[in-house]
Amino acid sequence: MSSESWPQQLKDWVAKCLGQMTDANREEAQAELRQVISDAFVNRTLWTTDWDGVQLQSLTPKTLNLTTNVLKRKLNDHNTGTHERKKTKKSQITKSAAPSALDLSDQAALNRRAARFQREHEIERQKTLFGGHGSSSQVFRASSSFEPSRSGTPAYYGDDPEADPNVPNWDRYTIVGTNQEIFKDYLRLTTEPRSEQIRPYDVLQKTLAELKKRWREKANYNWIRSQFKSLRQDLTVQRIKNDFTVMVYEIHARMALEVGDMVEYNQCQAMLKNLYDLGIQGKAKEFTAYRILMLIHGRNRSDLNLYVGQLTPQQKSSPFVQHALAVQRALSMGNYHALFDLYLNAPNMGAYIMDHFIDRERVKALIMMSKAYMSLRLSFISTELAFDSVGQAKEFLDQHRAGTFFKNPNSADEEKILDCKAAHQTLVQIFEEKYRKVQIKGAV
Repeated sequence: MSSESWPQQLKDWVAKCLGQMTDANREEAQAELRQVISDAFVNRTLWTTDWDGVQLQSLTPKTLNLTTNVLKRKLNDHNTGTHERKKTKKSQITKSAAPSALDLSDQAALNRRAARFQREHEIERQKTLFGGHGSSSQVFRASSSFEPSRSGTPAYYGDDPEADPNVPNWDRYTIVGTNQEIFKDYLRLTTEPRSEQIRPYDVLQKTLAELKKRWREKANYNWIRSQFKSLRQDLTVQRIKNDFTVMVYEIHARMALEVGDMVEYNQCQAMLKNLYDLGIQGKAKEFTAYRILMLIHGRNRSDLNLYVGQLTPQQKSSPFVQHALAVQRALSMGNYHALFDLYLNAPNMGAYIMDHFIDRERVKALIMMSKAYMSLRLSFISTELAFDSVGQAKEFLDQHRAGTFFKNPNSADEEKILDCKAAHQTLVQIFEEKYRKVQIKGAV
């Protein structure tokens, strides 16, 4: 039953009762309030009852007087002689053993008693509903129109608000933000979120547009990262999962790849997988290719084979996924020539992920090349292993302790020749020391 159909006298009476409630009697009074309204609905007396004359027992002044009397009696007991104290103590112990005994000065005990009576009222009400008149669902909605809010204060809901289509499994307790700030720094939540701290959906859309603009203007990434984390947090708290949510995570993931922030990238990738599984499309094929490349980076062959084996023919038809699978095939066959050609022609942001394992594959390729050839020109190594310049190739060899094995160290870089036989063992050793174990920041 909708509260809109209640008589005005009942609405006024309910408002008066809510105003009389305190922290000490709120739970018991709300339970009694629900029971009274439910009984009136079942008995069809909502419109015939003189609500101005109805008084809730839990809100009567005598409850306070009883508490005062108990306190006075305890003070008098404290001032009596030894014999009387023992007698009183014995009497109190006997009373405390009885189920109906209760120290009304104990607030915790009062709360437990109110909760117990609330459960009992609810049970009795359900029994009445199944044996009475009218729809049980209607009575339940009438009695549940009064619920304590998250902040502990009574809140009247009436009819359920219209559900948000952006929130799966939406219910009346879903948080809807009211904060209108475009930018808000990220703070880890340590308490229950409040609506005034959270930005609503329309403001979050404006926030994303501004963040994209700031990124194009070369804003500081640390600030951008904090803003995106705050944006993602507001989406999570409000349980918004739609195309916009996917877009937020995809954009932040690409930014993280561009600056090498693998912690945030892996967090975004993990959430995107869940969102794609819900049927929200986004750029699923692009990020499927990234996931394959990340598994290649981690050298987790079992997970990689399992993931690739679960790909659908439609996913495999994507040029992005085909490129990632070609990288996997080149590595499994030891075809470093094909691998570095794929690296130079990686679509989207694939090269940024390959950057994290390309040096490892360069050392592996050098080990194979130094075992197959007696000597190699540095210019050939630079071209074959996809370096940007001969100087970059020379720097790479120096960093991996192979720069001392040139047959003509005093010649120009373009003319230098690597002694493969002398460098081979050093390259094997450096690979074992530096690349045998893989550490991925932010892996989930």
